[in-house]
Amino acid sequence: MAVGRPREFDPDQVEHEAMKLFWAHGFDGVSISDISAATGVNRRSIYAEFGCKEQLYERAMQRYVAGPGGYLVEALALPTARSVAAAVVHGAADAVSGNPRGCFTVDDGPGVAEMREASVRRLAQRFDAAVADGELSGVDTLLLARWIATVCQGIAIQARGGVSRADLHALADVALAGWPGSC
Repeated sequence: MAVGRPREFDPDQVEHEAMKLFWAHGFDGVSISDISAATGVNRRSIYAEFGCKEQLYERAMQRYVAGPGGYLVEALALPTARSVAAAVVHGAADAVSGNPRGCFTVDDGPGVAEMREASVRRLAQRFDAAVADGELSGVDTLLLARWIATVCQGIAIQARGGVSRADLHALADVALAGWPGSC
């Protein structure tokens, strides 16, 4: 049995660099050659490790969701629907105002729309629990979740345009003034 050459690169580092590139430029704005240039790993090795560009993008997206985009999971555990919403929009402001600016999930890449929809559904389920507990009433929880997602996406676009982190947080506060039951 022939023994292959040992891997000469760290796949985790390639995945991290791919995440940053896709985050900054979107799926269509990044090629395997770009990833190769950023990592120093040849295209053949990237394809051998990750398969096609779409598979690497999926792994990069999952890395984003587990890392910089992980604020949603943390927010869902908070005790009130209002605190969940606040943590989500302020988490977005923090995540999108770093480097790169903007949001990985405001892209047309493979699987992104489905991932965004799954996030909206998870948020709506949390709001459903708030309705069941009597914390919220008279609201369409799916629409409320889409509103929060839309605020986050708008914050991401503003960040991409260079708006400061402080202003993004101020925008989040303005949006939260429209929370059901707010005066």
